[in-house]
Amino acid sequence: MATDKKKVKSILISQPKPEVKSPYAAIQKKYKLKIDYRPFIHVEEISTIEFREQRISILNHDSVIFTSKHAMDHYFGMCEKLRIKVPDYTKYFCVSEAIAHYLQNFITFRKRKVFTGEQSFASLIPVMQKHSDSKFIFPCSDVLKNRPNKSLEESNLDYTKAQMYKVACSDLSDLKDVKYDILVFFSPTGIKSLFENFPEFVQGETRLAVFGPTTVKSVKDHNLRVDIEVPNKNAPSMSMALEQYIKEANKRRR
Repeated sequence: MATDKKKVKSILISQPKPEVKSPYAAIQKKYKLKIDYRPFIHVEEISTIEFREQRISILNHDSVIFTSKHAMDHYFGMCEKLRIKVPDYTKYFCVSEAIAHYLQNFITFRKRKVFTGEQSFASLIPVMQKHSDSKFIFPCSDVLKNRPNKSLEESNLDYTKAQMYKVACSDLSDLKDVKYDILVFFSPTGIKSLFENFPEFVQGETRLAVFGPTTVKSVKDHNLRVDIEVPNKNAPSMSMALEQYIKEANKRRR
């Protein structure tokens, strides 16, 4: 019920500020909110020694899976550090058109060797299965390498997860506190960073908006309350879920 929800005036999103106009900007203007952005986590390179310890040969794979721009940056960066020339016949499987477009920063773009999904990993699997004779390498972070991927495991594809970078908690000491009406999180590492920076954090009336089941589990493991869980049947995206919540919470409280 709306009467149980305190009016929302401020939101902290634990990601970098979008480079282009985003749905959050429209929400901020419509409801006259304060919305701040601050990455709670960041990515770091791993050394060639750390990569070699995985005993993975990049050139033994003729196809690459990309789920983020970070993965692409670090894959081609590692190839450069190892003085490996990626063969022209290499095929690229990208989770979205935006990530596929980013490939143009690294290769001569040819559509016949670039394949895309529809924003989700699961949508990419059927595309990859059409190339079932390929050997796939999946550049990822330490977090993703250690996390099971059901879609891949059940695909019967020949793939190797290769850690190319690591996710680290950011220093948030300049924030001093996290006194916002809503804190928005997208990963378990974001929750870890919250407590590394603010070990005495008490939720109180602060609402937590949380994306994805693994992040929800991390919140509950820290004995915190999930107020907005995304995706849900009415809101597949965080921006939609936030607007629905704010519309109800701020009703008759203007």
